[in-house]
Amino acid sequence: MPDTRKQRGTDGEERAAAFLQKNGYAVLFRNFRTRQGEIDIIAYKNETVVFAEVKTLPKGTPELLAHVVDIRKQKRIVKTAKRFLANHRQYSNNYIRFDVIVMDMPGLPDVFHIENAFSELL
Repeated sequence: MPDTRKQRGTDGEERAAAFLQKNGYAVLFRNFRTRQGEIDIIAYKNETVVFAEVKTLPKGTPELLAHVVDIRKQKRIVKTAKRFLANHRQYSNNYIRFDVIVMDMPGLPDVFHIENAFSELL
């Protein structure tokens, strides 16, 4: 039996990447992985590298969103982003931003892009 949760997440990431491209971002990497963690989408626009966490939450609430993108998750994303920047020095002089893109959450638009959702200063 296929993992529908995983498929829903993959579909959400596809739609989030399309949303970013439609809004002028260049998608540099998808599912960038290191031992520290994974970043769903790394995008670039206006001299800014955006590390985006995508959450598809068709039954979600703001409380659930806060829980799934908690401090531990944020720290893993920041560590992974630092590894990316160490390996891709051409981006090291750009602005850095950590965004969350929420897909299909009740009460929000189908694609809800939270810019600067968190920062490295945890």
